[in-house]
Parts: sequence; structure tokens; C-alpha cells
Amino acid sequence: MGDVQADIREFLVTRRARITPEEAGLPAYGGNRRVSGLRREEVAMLTGVSVDYYVRLERGNLAGASESVLDSLANTLKLDEAERQYLFDLARAAGPAPKRRSKPATAVRPAVQQVLDAMSDAPAWVRNARHDIIAANPMGRALYAPVFDDPHRPVNTTRFTYLNPAAREFWRDYDRIANDGAAMLRLEAGRNPHDPDLIQLVGELSTQSELFRERWASRDVLYHRSGLKRLHHPIVGDLDLNYESMELPSEPGLVMNVYTAPAGSPTADALRVLASWVASNQAAHAEAETAL
Repeated sequence: MGDVQADIREFLVTRRARITPEEAGLPAYGGNRRVSGLRREEVAMLTGVSVDYYVRLERGNLAGASESVLDSLANTLKLDEAERQYLFDLARAAGPAPKRRSKPATAVRPAVQQVLDAMSDAPAWVRNARHDIIAANPMGRALYAPVFDDPHRPVNTTRFTYLNPAAREFWRDYDRIANDGAAMLRLEAGRNPHDPDLIQLVGELSTQSELFRERWASRDVLYHRSGLKRLHHPIVGDLDLNYESMELPSEPGLVMNVYTAPAGSPTADALRVLASWVASNQAAHAEAETAL
């Protein structure tokens, strides 16, 4: 983080390198291409700009590029929704004196906590864009117990993934979770490149994890909205959970994650066991407090 021109250059270079002329609809003349992906000249032609202009873009000079040029470039490079957003964010960051965004929240309003607590049967928690878990309901804390048990604070899912050995047992799809965590942070770095806490987190992960350095260098970006999360929980065993990540309009930058399972499935049964364990712990804690 910190060098927007380098981020632009590496992103554009890696995106054009993955597209073959055939995929771009170009005829393949001869068999001695020196690059497997598109040449700069081909990207310029498909985008509708001069070669010199595209070369300037790829060197990191996105500032001033029109929305139509960025759209055309995104289409040429076959960017998905997250990559397109990242390209536009880089263009804004390359401009003069980009507006500094507010720091990601580190707490939620009481009303948001009440929403979490009202979901007594479904694990749920709220994170900021740095992947700090800043609020959770009792089921969310129980489900992510290994993450909350990590001694580092604030509780952070991506730090846990890369720096805590327990993560490889907890995440049954460890490689995908690691990929997703780095790609989501990369997307946020484009949106908010001057967040000092995000810069510190990326620096910490880069210095302590070779795997993170590799994933970060891929320049991949990703939206994290819904899907299947496969965990191995220390108390109830393997879980196959559906998750929904919902942005909170009243809390910009915060996302609520909610986990459920189909009725009658083994995971639904395991969640009931977990809920019973949570209720027993809460009752024991309340009884202990009453005795004081």
C-alpha cells in the first residue's frame, strides 16, 4: 500500500496477461508471441485509445481518465464487478489530494447490538472493512470461538487466518479462505488507501506470512456477499453454513454476517447443540454473578 502508481501498473499488467488474443476476439497471427496475454497495442486498440495513451495509463497515470475510458478498459480486460470497482477506486486515488475517508468504525450503536442479540438461533457478527469483528451475538462468539480466542486485538479474521496455526484446522477450505481474505483487503486498500490501521495490518501480515505476501502480490480483488462456509468447530465438529454478508446503510463501512443451515441438516442439528451449550454457559455465568 502507499504507492498508487505501482498498484495501478501491477493491476493492469496482471489483468492483461491473463487474457489470450482468442478470448479477446483477436486473430492469432503466427505462433511466436513473446507474451501469453494481450500486448499493450492490442489493449489500446480494443479500448479505443492510442498506444501512447494506454502506456501512460499502465504506468500509473490513471488520474484524469474519463469514466468512458475506464469502462472501455474494464470491458477490454474482462474485469468482474469487484475488479471494475477497484480500477475506478485506483483512478480516484491517483487524482490530486484524494478525499480522506473516515476511519472504519470500531464499535456499533446499541440498536445494532440489539439486532444481533435478537437472532438467538443464528450466529451473527459485524465487521469493519479491515475485517475486525467489532460486535457479535452469543452464537457468533461461540461459532467463531477459535478466532475470539486469538490473543491479538482487535479480533480480526484475516490476521487469524494467516498468523494463527489453529486456522488451518478451523477453516476446512483454508486455501480459499486465505485467498478471499487477501483479495477483500486488496479491494478495501483501493477504496481507502490512506487508512493507517489498514496499512499497519497489511504490513504486519506481509512481514509475518509468506503466504500472505504471495496472495497480496496476485492483485486479486473480491466481493464477499454470500456463499458456503465450511468450518471444523472444536465443540460440535464439521459445519456447512450458508452465510449472507449485508452492508448496514446506517453504518457505512460495516457489514453484518449471518450464518444459517437448511432445516433438518446435520449442520442445523449441530447449531442447536451449540445454542444449548451457549445457553448453559450463560446460565452458569448468571448464577455465578448472582452468588457474588
